[in-house]
Amino acid sequence: MDGTVKSVVFRNDETGFSVLRVTMDGDGAFRLGEKEAMVLGTCAAVWEGEMLHAEGEWVDDPARGRQFKARTITCVAPKSVEGIRRYLASGLIRGIGPTYASRIVDAFGADTIDILDHHSGRLREVRGIGKGRIETIRRSWAAERGTRELMIFTQTYGISVAKTAKIYRRYGPDSIAVIKADPYRLCRDIWGIGFATADRIATAVGLPKDSPLRARASIVHTLQTEADEAGHCWTSEPDLLLHAQELVGISVEILAEALKAEIADGRVVKEEDRLYLKDLWFAERRTAAKLRRMLDAPQSFPPIDPERAIGWWEKRTGFTLAPAQLNAVRTSLRSKVSIITGGPGVGKTTIIRALVDIYRARGGEHRIHVLLGAPTGRAAKRMSESTSAPAQTLHRLLKYNPQTNEFSYNEDHPLPGDVFVFDETSMVDIRLMADLVAALPASATLVIVGDTDQLPSVGPGNVLHDLINSGEIPASRLTEIFRQDSSGLIVRNAHHVNAGEPFETRTGESDFYFIAQEDPAKALSYALDFMTVRIPRHFHLEPMQDVQVLTPMRRNLLGSENLNAVLQARLNGGGAALQRGSTFFRAGDRVMQLRNNYDKDVFNGDIGFVQSVDPSARTLVVLFDGRPVEYRSGDLDELVLAYATTIHKSQGSEYPAVIVLLHNQHYMMLQRNLLYTAITRGKKLVLVIGSHYAVKKAIETNTVRERRTSLADRLKGNGASASAGS
Repeated sequence: MDGTVKSVVFRNDETGFSVLRVTMDGDGAFRLGEKEAMVLGTCAAVWEGEMLHAEGEWVDDPARGRQFKARTITCVAPKSVEGIRRYLASGLIRGIGPTYASRIVDAFGADTIDILDHHSGRLREVRGIGKGRIETIRRSWAAERGTRELMIFTQTYGISVAKTAKIYRRYGPDSIAVIKADPYRLCRDIWGIGFATADRIATAVGLPKDSPLRARASIVHTLQTEADEAGHCWTSEPDLLLHAQELVGISVEILAEALKAEIADGRVVKEEDRLYLKDLWFAERRTAAKLRRMLDAPQSFPPIDPERAIGWWEKRTGFTLAPAQLNAVRTSLRSKVSIITGGPGVGKTTIIRALVDIYRARGGEHRIHVLLGAPTGRAAKRMSESTSAPAQTLHRLLKYNPQTNEFSYNEDHPLPGDVFVFDETSMVDIRLMADLVAALPASATLVIVGDTDQLPSVGPGNVLHDLINSGEIPASRLTEIFRQDSSGLIVRNAHHVNAGEPFETRTGESDFYFIAQEDPAKALSYALDFMTVRIPRHFHLEPMQDVQVLTPMRRNLLGSENLNAVLQARLNGGGAALQRGSTFFRAGDRVMQLRNNYDKDVFNGDIGFVQSVDPSARTLVVLFDGRPVEYRSGDLDELVLAYATTIHKSQGSEYPAVIVLLHNQHYMMLQRNLLYTAITRGKKLVLVIGSHYAVKKAIETNTVRERRTSLADRLKGNGASASAGS
């Protein structure tokens, strides 16, 4: 059938499946005696006003009536004046809305498409369109044309519309040629596209299964997987070749040659028997070298007498430090680089506050400039509130420069400061740590604070553990619990779990509860009821702002994906929505950013609330700490709903109340540091819902998978000589 798209009723940007209201043309409409039809099918791209050709069959749906079920749908730019007007008014082209669409079509009529293709300078003849808007329209129009061709190409390989838009932004009009020349660039360059997709394209464009290009891509992908999934900085050659062979089925001999080629080109570094992605090798070396220089360099200010300073602070605040706290403050005041570690309630915050007060009290010509930072916005906010001093996220402290694609503060342009205090450093991976220390002056004093018993960083490395285990940096470990009251069980149970001991519970009022429920469906029902009804009613907490559901995994009934769906339906189920895959985003939704996006100035783990949704323009705006950030449909794979989140993703955050789901379904993830991390996220209330077996297994399982890193050895001066290709 042929027709014109009157409206896009439904569109899934992940799959391309669309439901279209079509004004039918020619004989098809005459035979049916109808002017409009609903067309269902998959297409690369579609906009209102476009001409459509569909092949398929008519079906009678009992609920929706007669529909055209299309096997193929082809859309092209419209030719009629009214079709062009609707096409341009649909939001397809940036800089053109309904008003300007009418003005442009009134000016150029049926020649409008040709004007946009070949004579866009004539747009200045249209009232209200100036040089800046013409340039915006020109760029957007060219991108739309190129993206449409690319979508037709990528749809065959199951690449979503959203990811296709990212491919075009990266490679531009030459996207198809770039992909055909080396399909494996996609998994290196485009976040969210994996090796399997690139491999499928490579096969389709005729690359042999044992081609050197495929072998080399498998080497890099295997190393990247080791870093992303296991947190390793390096792997051994036998393991690397074995895992790469399992991935692609290429002989070890060909893979060994591919490895040599990757080393020669500098993407892989071999150091004795260890193989690294170059950036991880460089990050470890840079971190160790800079920390050694800082330890050896003189301080930027005259020494502070710890005893006088501590006496001054205790008198000023009326607070007496415990012996372990006294030792930690003394150590940090005497050291260029120092570490403070310990669990919840042991006084880390008090020590930070004392150090900041002491350093900031120094005046005159030796005034000390103190900078505070933490990995997440929530952690930075807590740090600022506890010290009454400004604190920033580490990424914002370094200031990303989109023009250079690098941080503004670096080795050549260090941060202006004398003392740097970084909290929640168990979350900091080796790449971020390298960038951080590179940006510090050698004369700076650095205080590193964190909890080694929490889960390690999501990214590769085990930085806090390695710094302590090196023995080269003075470290103060705090164990005595201070933060507790007569009814407080959160802190005590965190320490019970860390010691391998069962929960402590009591009847009546408390801040910690355990509800045993063996049936996962009932556990889900309990979590829903407590978040939406019982906790708000009994504890006067607002569910959207104050209550966070935590779970070990993304998948299954008690995984974050299903929990988000049911919680959203209960708390925010109505209104306009923008869809990505099976997820609907609505105004009011709590969402989380999944990756660092320096252009938007939002980072992995940041929590925000959807302020507005525009389904016609396929955009939404998210407020992050009150700052609006726009997301187009191609960016939505960076967001997930965050009514519930994985425990790993909750690191660095604290919430007034947390509901922790722990069940036999989570068997593979159950371990002590996971449960410990979950409990320590709650400030006023922790509710654990799950099976006795799951809780017992988590507490008893303390076999933390060791990460392959070399930072501790490098700090000791034991780093081997490296062989990196040119």
